[in-house]
Amino acid sequence: MAPDNKRQLILEAAVRVFARQGYEASPVGDIAAQAGVAYGLVYHYFGSKDAVLEAVFREAWGRLLAAVALAEETGETAADQLDLVVKIVLRSWRDDPDLVRLLVREVTRSPHIQDELDEIGQAFASLRRIIERGQSEGTFRAELDTQLAAWMLYGALEEVLTGWVLGQLPDDTAAVASAEREVIATIVGGFRSVSVG
Repeated sequence: MAPDNKRQLILEAAVRVFARQGYEASPVGDIAAQAGVAYGLVYHYFGSKDAVLEAVFREAWGRLLAAVALAEETGETAADQLDLVVKIVLRSWRDDPDLVRLLVREVTRSPHIQDELDEIGQAFASLRRIIERGQSEGTFRAELDTQLAAWMLYGALEEVLTGWVLGQLPDDTAAVASAEREVIATIVGGFRSVSVG
C-alpha cells in the first residue's frame, strides 16, 4: 500500500475511533488496530495522538473551505451562494456523521488547536466576502454588519450540527432538509433587503 494510502487509512480510522470513544479515551493502539496497521506506523506518520487530531481537523476544514470557495465562485447571487454553503455544511452530517461528531465534540472545543490554526478565520472571511457582495448587488441590507452576519450564520450551522451530535434534534433525512430550509429562511433570509423580499 502506498504511503499516502496508509496515512489516509490512519486518519479515517482515527475519526471512527475518536468519534466512538472520545479523544482522551482513545489510545493510539486502537487507531492502529482500526486502520489495520502496525502501532508504530501511526507515530511514523504523525508523531503523536495530538498530531493525528490536528491532521483530521486540517483535512476536514480543507475540504469544507474548498466547498465554500466553490460556492463563492459559482457566479450565482450572494444569497444562492450562502444557500449552497448551508446545504454543504448541514449535509456533512448525512455524508460523514463520525467526522461531524469528532469536530463538534473534540476539535472545535480544543483551544490549543484553534489557537494554532487559521482555517476557521478563512471560512469567516469567505462568508463575509459573499455577504459584502450581496450588499453591493443590493440583495442584502446595506446596514448589515458583515462580520456579525458571518458569525451568526456560522453559529447557526454549528448549533444545528451540535443538536444532531447530542441527539437533541431529529436528524433523519426530512429533518436535515427542514433544517436547511429554516437556516436559509431565517438567517440568509434575514440578510435580505426589504425591496428584494
